[in-house]
Amino acid sequence: MTLQETLKAIAAVSTDGIKRILMNHGAKEPVYGAKVADLKVILKKIKNDQQLAIQLYETGGYDAQYLAGLLANGALMTPAQLDKWAKTANSHGISESTVVWVAAEHPDAWKLGLQWIDDKDEQVASTGWNTISGLTSLKPDAELDIPQLRKLLKKVEKEIHKAPNRVRYTMNNFVIHLGTYVDALRDEAVEAARKIGTVSVFMGDTACKVPAAEEYINSSRKRGVKKKKTLKC
Repeated sequence: MTLQETLKAIAAVSTDGIKRILMNHGAKEPVYGAKVADLKVILKKIKNDQQLAIQLYETGGYDAQYLAGLLANGALMTPAQLDKWAKTANSHGISESTVVWVAAEHPDAWKLGLQWIDDKDEQVASTGWNTISGLTSLKPDAELDIPQLRKLLKKVEKEIHKAPNRVRYTMNNFVIHLGTYVDALRDEAVEAARKIGTVSVFMGDTACKVPAAEEYINSSRKRGVKKKKTLKC
């Protein structure tokens, strides 16, 4: 399928109702309003088309960028391309998920995540925190830099309540991931969650809530959560 054929396919399965929901969650125009399930049907027709993934993302549209993230192989992208994706995401719905899925597939994911964390742009910084979080859920603990993760946890303790809105959300997510997926840091993550307390994040015109980190960690541990094979969903 060509870019135009793919965009027409997205438009064909879109509705005003889904568009309103997406925009209430922060998506910015252009937005078609396609369900993820419908995007995955389109994905089956175009899988492994790396060039199309790049073209879709460059449109700037929410649905197109989401599909691009499902389609792209992050390992085949350059750090410069991934950095461009992080800096041109349609909204936090893309920067905190789609870009992260692809970045986590790249050999330089850890380096990119640390780089983005310190970016002054709220969306890019959020991408950084979720990239590092994603890696903790993918990689065996033996492949993780535990001392560096511990330093980042201390950084979250110190800075979370003063951080920008979405950075607070992804910092909280980082604490949850450490406690859920990294055995060596579980107790420290729970202790950090207790020190941090309630994290306030403006969630827009939605019913979404900020997860209580300690409660979420304990619940996940009871379920016996295992490492993931991919972040894409």
